[in-house]
Amino acid sequence: MSAIDISPPAPSQARAKKISARIWSEAFSSIEFRIGLIVFALLVAAAGLYPWISDIDPTKMNIRGKLSPPVMMGEGWSWAHPLGTDQLGRDMLARTLVGLRYSLLIGISTTILMVAVGAMVGLFAGYFGKRIDTILMRLTDAQLSVPMIILAITILGVSRPTIPSIILVLGLAGWPVYARVMRSTVMAERKKEFVRGAMVLGATDWRIMFTLLLPLVLPPIMFVAVLDIARMMIFESVLGFLGLGVQPPTPTFGNIIADGRKYLMNAWWIATMPGVFLVLTLTSVNLMGASLERARNKIYAGA
Repeated sequence: MSAIDISPPAPSQARAKKISARIWSEAFSSIEFRIGLIVFALLVAAAGLYPWISDIDPTKMNIRGKLSPPVMMGEGWSWAHPLGTDQLGRDMLARTLVGLRYSLLIGISTTILMVAVGAMVGLFAGYFGKRIDTILMRLTDAQLSVPMIILAITILGVSRPTIPSIILVLGLAGWPVYARVMRSTVMAERKKEFVRGAMVLGATDWRIMFTLLLPLVLPPIMFVAVLDIARMMIFESVLGFLGLGVQPPTPTFGNIIADGRKYLMNAWWIATMPGVFLVLTLTSVNLMGASLERARNKIYAGA
């Protein structure tokens, strides 16, 4: 008997889509989510558009203009460098925005990799069970036993850190949480009648997993993943501060703050400006993530 076409959403799948839409609507109705979204959008736009509208090279040195303070903060300031210059005369606004771009790139890409790997491991473990579940969960437990930051420092400390290697290390260190959540959800959904009905009608395991189960269980995980973007940005900054992030002269929040700590007394803006942008970004992401989490809890409690 040929496999029947099960492309139309099953009742549980259609219900999951409806719940996801309600969660987004509920979250967007909160002032915290809107503020976070506006701030985050402005920061992303600034980081993405600044290099196109400015001809200032963030790595260009000008020793004569070094340690220039931000606008209106003291003598020697210039509108050409509104956030001042660092110890080598490099423009702090350009360096901060480029650092924000790399921080967002690493944070978002790492989270996507974590969700992808964790979702696949949890999907296979929860659906097939038995020996496959045992093997995959033992690997997950082994990965969970090693703290993410320790694993990242160990691997990146013996190699030259690059953006792809940082994303790969952090992503492969953070997937176990998503694997466990996905596994438990898939195990619960697999016992429901719409999955059994698809099996009886001849649907293959692959079709059931990727057509029915994955679209059903992935949206709740994506809401949680928003908060992990902020966490990965913090990890990237910590690695950069320790000298294990993206290497100079490429500016990142971590290495800018590390350079500026030597000048906190007479040029506080070097370390402060990237710190302010990092706080704004993390706060905006956390506002959106917290609003989504509250909305999800509210919708599921009443569902």
